[in-house]
Amino acid sequence: MRKFFIGILFFGTLGLNAQYGTLNEILNRLEERKGINQHLENVNIDNKKFIFIKDAEDHTERDFIVIKGKEATYVEVFDDKATGESSSNVFTGDIIRKKNILSLRADKLENKKVPMPVTKTLLLTRQDNILYLIDVNTKDRWIDEASYSKKK
Repeated sequence: MRKFFIGILFFGTLGLNAQYGTLNEILNRLEERKGINQHLENVNIDNKKFIFIKDAEDHTERDFIVIKGKEATYVEVFDDKATGESSSNVFTGDIIRKKNILSLRADKLENKKVPMPVTKTLLLTRQDNILYLIDVNTKDRWIDEASYSKKK
């Protein structure tokens, strides 16, 4: 009887350990999909351009982030649907990268200092071999321009 209980305890422990391993794998895959558990420290983002397009009722907004070393350019382009006119703002600043997190601080508007710099905290992630930047605050997704051009 004692051997029977030890056997049940042994096989029960094996079953729980296997279930934990399976659950852990599932959680790891889900975290990778969300971009949380990806190790992209070695991915080179120098000379990359990321695009974000937002379509509103009265205008279309196209935003670009161009990264060159530790410097970054942030461009906003607004297309008015009623008049067909476009206007743009070109901000320049710096970017800091810590593992998969990028901090953008654009403090110059067309080479003039602005009192309130444009700041963005972005998470670098990869899905289906396409690089994305996900804005941590707004959840906006910026796609790598090279990947976007290939898809078209």
